[in-house]
Amino acid sequence: MSLWAVVKNHVTGFKQEKPSLTMTGYKQAILLRDDIGMSRGKMVAQGAHASLKAYRKVGNEDRKSWEDTGEKKIVLQADKEEIVKRFQTAKSEGIPAALVKDAGHTEVDPGTVTAACIGPAEESRIDSITGDLKLIK
Repeated sequence: MSLWAVVKNHVTGFKQEKPSLTMTGYKQAILLRDDIGMSRGKMVAQGAHASLKAYRKVGNEDRKSWEDTGEKKIVLQADKEEIVKRFQTAKSEGIPAALVKDAGHTEVDPGTVTAACIGPAEESRIDSITGDLKLIK
């Protein structure tokens, strides 16, 4: 703290709080299949389904933390095996997660795994599961 801040605090009684170094961000990772030829519109719809399904599973404290910090989302590309594996890992670690299987009314066969969503949860927990996946293009 600068000398001026020390004097100001002494004179006014104002104490400046330092930001917490342990503060963590929250985010949600949406995983989309990039290997089955879905149109962009279909991908967006499947990602939205996954996001909402996972959001509904989040506890009040994590939900509020995520909402209060901007509702950060990332969208990642993966094939079916990777999506299922990451979904199962998140569930086993107690992180809210959702898997989307399409109804088959438009572009893909019924029951096709199209997307998953992990979180919202602390970024470090999400990154430990999805950190090696690439952003979708």
